[in-house]
Amino acid sequence: MEIKEMAIAGAFRIIPDKYHDCRGCFFEAFRIEELRRATGFPFQVRQGNVSVSRRSTIRGVHGTGGDSGEAKLISCARGAVLDVVVDLRVGSPVFGTFEAAPLTEDSGELIFLVPGLGHAYQALTDDTRITYLCAERFVPGSQIDINPLDQELALPWDLSEEPVISDKDRAAPGLRQAAASGILPRYTGPA
Repeated sequence: MEIKEMAIAGAFRIIPDKYHDCRGCFFEAFRIEELRRATGFPFQVRQGNVSVSRRSTIRGVHGTGGDSGEAKLISCARGAVLDVVVDLRVGSPVFGTFEAAPLTEDSGELIFLVPGLGHAYQALTDDTRITYLCAERFVPGSQIDINPLDQELALPWDLSEEPVISDKDRAAPGLRQAAASGILPRYTGPA
C-alpha cells in the first residue's frame, strides 16, 4: 500500500496493493500502524458512518470545530464520487484551497483527513455508498457546514444536472462568512 500526502497538508491518499485472480480481487484497505507512521497522527477509530446517495447528490462541505476536531478515513464502498478536501484552518498557508480527486469502488483508494479539514463529495452514480471511520464520536452542534456552492470556493462540481443538496447545506454560510464568525478551526502548524 502507498500513502501519499495530498497538496493540502494533513490530507492523505491511500492506494492499496490489489491482488486479482479468478475469484475477483483482494486488498488490504489500511493498516493502522502504517497510517500512523505516514501521517504522524495517532488515529483511533471511535465511530463508523455510512452515507448512501443518489447521482448528483452533493454532501458537505463539513468539518468539525473545537480544539480536537475530527480525523476521518473515507472510502467509496459502492459507486463513484468526486471527493473534495477543503482547508478550513484559519492561518493555514493554503486556507480556503481545495483538492478534488475521484474515489470509486473499483480503485479501493481511501482518503485520510486530519482535524481542521473540510470534506465534501458529489455522487457520480446512483446508490453510491461512502464509509467514514472517525476518530471521535459525533457530538451534535460540533459540525461546521460551509455552502458547497460558495462562489468564492468555486468547487469543481458537475452542475449539468440539478444537484441534490440538503436544505442545511444550502443554507450554510460561505467560507468567508464562516471565518468572520469565528467558527472555523485555527491552524497550529504542519499536520
